[in-house]
Amino acid sequence: MKPKKQTFEVGANETISDCLARMEREGYRPVRRSEKPVFAQKNSKAEPEYVRQRIIFEGIRTDGNDFA
Repeated sequence: MKPKKQTFEVGANETISDCLARMEREGYRPVRRSEKPVFAQKNSKAEPEYVRQRIIFEGIRTDGNDFA
């Protein structure tokens, strides 16, 4: 049995639309979107540098039992 909630992260070579289509294929619909910055430190004395934005969707099952 599939879990009621699952998180889906947009991959490096994936668009948001691709991720949403993957969620739908797996039987989930998005209910929450969160974005988190990813930083990397180039050397020990430098300030951390922004690398990219991490986009994560939380999905719930679409099998009709969403509100049970």
